[in-house]
Amino acid sequence: MSAVASQRCFNHLTREAVARCPECRHFYCRECITEHDDRVICATCLKKLAAAARETRRARWNLWPVAQIGAGLFIAWFIFYCAGLHLLALPAQFHDDKLWQATFFGGLESPGSDDE
Repeated sequence: MSAVASQRCFNHLTREAVARCPECRHFYCRECITEHDDRVICATCLKKLAAAARETRRARWNLWPVAQIGAGLFIAWFIFYCAGLHLLALPAQFHDDKLWQATFFGGLESPGSDDE
């Protein structure tokens, strides 16, 4: 600790240093240092570490929005495809306005029934 007490701050030459930055190895006063990840580091090195972390995070997730859009388009296509299959499977009587009348009013025979 005696080596730190005899040093001066790298930014403020009139103040005595209280810590040494492990990244840049300069001595700093209490105003110029901060605690980050359980170690004392200067503001300049902290900015460099934060910028490096931001850059790696951006590079890693560039394809994620593209994958989400692709998955969303596939799901939408699949839903409309299945709906189209169900609409094509409807009997022809449904389109002639006879099937729904027979179901709700009971006035017509249901398809496929043989009363004769």
